[in-house]
Amino acid sequence: MTVQTRRREQGTDERITPLELFFDLIFVFALTQVTGLITADPTWAGLVKGMLVLAILWWAWAAYAWLTNTINPEEGEIRLVMFGAMAAMFVASLAVPDVFGDDAFLFASAYAIVRVAHLALYAVAGRGDRDLLAAIGRLGAGSLMSITLLFVASALDGPVQPGLWALAVVMDLAGAWIGGGRGWRLEAGHFAERHALIVIIAIGESIVAVGVGATTELGAGVIAAAILGLTVAAALWWAYFDVVATVAERHLREATGSAQLKMARDSYSYLHLPMVAGIILFAGGVKKTLVDIGEPLAIVPAVALCGGVALYLIAHILFRLRNVQTLNRQRLVVAALLLALVPVAVEIPALATLAAVASVCVGLIAYEAIRFAEARDRIRHAAEPATQD
Repeated sequence: MTVQTRRREQGTDERITPLELFFDLIFVFALTQVTGLITADPTWAGLVKGMLVLAILWWAWAAYAWLTNTINPEEGEIRLVMFGAMAAMFVASLAVPDVFGDDAFLFASAYAIVRVAHLALYAVAGRGDRDLLAAIGRLGAGSLMSITLLFVASALDGPVQPGLWALAVVMDLAGAWIGGGRGWRLEAGHFAERHALIVIIAIGESIVAVGVGATTELGAGVIAAAILGLTVAAALWWAYFDVVATVAERHLREATGSAQLKMARDSYSYLHLPMVAGIILFAGGVKKTLVDIGEPLAIVPAVALCGGVALYLIAHILFRLRNVQTLNRQRLVVAALLLALVPVAVEIPALATLAAVASVCVGLIAYEAIRFAEARDRIRHAAEPATQD
C-alpha cells in the first residue's frame, strides 16, 4: 500500500490540511522579504535580483504543492520532516535581504535542505511505483543542479552571481518539463485550491505593503492612496476568483492522463509564477508610492506599479490560452494600457499614477461583469463536477 493510496482512503485527497496552511505561512514571510528586497534597491539590478529570488522560492513552494497533493503531510514521520523543511524555508527567507551578499551561503544551505527533504519524502511516496520514482529522478536531477549553482554563486559576486541564479531557475523548470509530466500523480481539486490560496496570500502581501507604506502621517492623500491600493488588490482578486479559478479547476478535473498532468504543470506550476510575480511587483510599487505621494515615481517603481499589474494580467491571458485556447482581448488591451502608463508615471504625482492604475483595473472588472453577465452567472452557479478517483 503506497502513501498516496492511504491518503485517498483517509478521504483527504480533496482537502487542504492544516499543516499545508501552516507551511504556506512561511511562504507569506518569504513574499514579504522579496517585496522588501525590491523596495530596498529600486534599481533594475534590484528588480532582477528580487524576481530571481522569488522564482527560486516559488519553485520550492510548487514542489511541496505537488508533494502534499500525493501524500498526507500530517501522517507520522512525514509531519516531522515537513516541520524541518519549514524551518529551513524560514531560515532561507530570513537570508533574503542579503542573499547576494554575506548571507548567500546561508540561503543556499537552507534551500538545499528544503529541496532534499522534498525529494526524500517523494521517494517514500514513490515506493513500489516505478513511474513516479522515474519522475522524481528527472525532477531531482534539475533540483540538484540548481542547488549546486546556488552554492557556486554564493562564493562569487558581481554580475556572474545573478547570472548563475538565472541558470538555477532554468534548471529547476527544466527538471519538471523533461518527461512531459509522465509518472506524476494528481488530485485535481486539491491542486487547484492550493494554488488559489497562494494567489490570495500574494494579494494579501500587496495589502500589507499598502499598510506598511501608510505608516507616515495619515493625511487625506495617504488615506486616498491606501484606498486606491486596496481597490487594485480587490480587482486582482476579482480577476482571478470571479470565474477564472472555477473554469480552470473544472478543465483540470475533466482532463485525464498525461494531458491533465501537463495542464497542472503548465497552468499552475509555471503560469502562476508570473501571476505571483506581478502581484509582488505591484506591492513594491505601491509601497514606494506611499513614501511620497506628491512626487513622480522613479522609473523602476513606476515599472513595478504599472508593469506588475500588467504582468499579472498577461499571465491570466496565457493561463486562458493554455486551458481553453482562447484569447482574452480585453485583458490584453488593459495590460497594454498599463505598460503605456509607465512613461507617464515618471512625470505625474505618484498618487495620480496609482489612481490611473486603479481606474483601469476597475474599468476592466466592470466591463467583464456587465459584458459577460450571463456567462458569469452560468459558470458561477453550475453544478460542481463529480470528483474523479
